[in-house]
Amino acid sequence: MTTHSNTPAGWYPDPHGAAETLRYWDGSQWTEHTHAGRQPQGAPQMAPQIPAQPAGPDARVQRQVQQQAGVATSGPGGGTLFSEPVLVVNQKAKLIELTNEYKVFDQNGNQIGSVTEVGQNALKKILRFVSSLDQFMTHKLEIRDNHGQPLLVLTRPAKIFKSRVVVSRPDGSQVGEIVQKNVFGKINFAMNANGQQVGAIKAENWRAWNFAIVDHADNEVARITKTWEGLAKTMFTTADNYVLQIHYQLPEPLLSLVVATALTVDTALKQDSRGLG
Repeated sequence: MTTHSNTPAGWYPDPHGAAETLRYWDGSQWTEHTHAGRQPQGAPQMAPQIPAQPAGPDARVQRQVQQQAGVATSGPGGGTLFSEPVLVVNQKAKLIELTNEYKVFDQNGNQIGSVTEVGQNALKKILRFVSSLDQFMTHKLEIRDNHGQPLLVLTRPAKIFKSRVVVSRPDGSQVGEIVQKNVFGKINFAMNANGQQVGAIKAENWRAWNFAIVDHADNEVARITKTWEGLAKTMFTTADNYVLQIHYQLPEPLLSLVVATALTVDTALKQDSRGLG
């Protein structure tokens, strides 16, 4: 593996070898040359800093997709949030949730993005700790790629009964809006762009665990399935986990609105739900 390092070439303690084994560092990578012995007196004692390798595929995510959500393995995607046919959204498990944080994986368990709530002030965190009043306040989330760069910004203005989410690019240009249509029964949302409805999100049960996503002609284009993490985790932590399956490559702005919906369905769209909800 070639890396960038300020450490000069030389013999250093082998990070993968036995005690008192030296391996040669050529200034950019480890070589195959080793020998027994100690470093010469006065030589740098620190081994070159090798950039951490990304974690490998998570088998738990693969089980979540195939066994819990019942989604068959799809063909390979493009490795980004907008080119993968399956996205897995797993919320960070916390006993007390003050800031929403999610990791996003592909169907094979490779992390390809994240969702983070931003702009939380101290008052909002206090209200979240002692009550559920924060659900009526403004929330802002960033959808980021695997390098931490924002791709979409979602703002849910303060609400009483119905949620409305404004989806924007990082430069501030608006993609569209996701607007809650009803309060009672199975919750439905409209996806609007440029003054027209381009799709809808339809809860399939009153608890709003699973959603069908349709286009303007009411054809299903994607599906969101909530996966069960076990009774103890569900009752005693705040974690929610979803699998998004996109049936085929979607045009913009529908694609961005579908990704935004799936990655923030719990925080931005659903009514506040504690415990088993």
